[in-house]
Amino acid sequence: MPAHADSQAVPIYGNYHGYYSKRPFIHDSRLALLPTEFFVGKRVLDVGCNEGWVTCEIGQLRGAHQVIGVDIDDTLIRAAWKRRRTVWSLQSPEAGNICDESFPPPKRQRLLSDATTTTDNNAHSYFPASCEHSYGPLPIPDRTCGAFPHNVTFRTVDWVKDEIPEDRNQYDVVLGFSISKWIHLNNKDEGLKRFFNRVHRCLKMGGFFILEPQPWDTYSKARRMSETLKENAKYLQLRPDGFGELLEELGFSHGQRLGVTGKGGFRRPVDLYVKQR
Repeated sequence: MPAHADSQAVPIYGNYHGYYSKRPFIHDSRLALLPTEFFVGKRVLDVGCNEGWVTCEIGQLRGAHQVIGVDIDDTLIRAAWKRRRTVWSLQSPEAGNICDESFPPPKRQRLLSDATTTTDNNAHSYFPASCEHSYGPLPIPDRTCGAFPHNVTFRTVDWVKDEIPEDRNQYDVVLGFSISKWIHLNNKDEGLKRFFNRVHRCLKMGGFFILEPQPWDTYSKARRMSETLKENAKYLQLRPDGFGELLEELGFSHGQRLGVTGKGGFRRPVDLYVKQR
């Protein structure tokens, strides 16, 4: 597998361009399965972040201390950086994310946060999109504590195979939304096991792995995208229903089914695993 995906090729890594035009959201329904305070003060890795919508939501609205989004497709990562600046440009000058516990928000910001909880967080879409279209995005100011957008960053990398500097400090949370099928088909059983091992190694003790596995019946269409995927699929022995057992062998807890979200082909389970040893 190449170091970086060809953005003009068939999306054999699940690197769909315009993915969020097919799965649009204001607040991601998968994140809504988790308690509001789940990410507060946490270091988060979003593997297969695509254009960074989920990554930015965690950084802006969920109070994460640091969020790193990684994707194999450099064009998607460039779009993610653009998304970060767009989200920053649309929010109210006084709006901020839920600060992590090391930096409690000032009184005025707390009051604003409480108010916007009942108004669909309007402070985070304070300016209409036409403002950015007409005048360009707002400049990002110098870093102030760990608040958005400075707590969000992106990297182009095949994280299944290659480490990034942020891995050394380990993470509190690793997200694997809609990526297991593509890792499996491109890297076979061995590659998927390597991915799960990497997640386990890079998580702090007590850290969380949130996995949205694609069902086995969706593999048949995906493998027709290329001869390589079709050939790899012949040798797959692992099935999504068995991922939990594999993760338990590595030292994770028994998986907790948080729920099932999405519509049509995007309707999938979301499972939570805790690193116990």
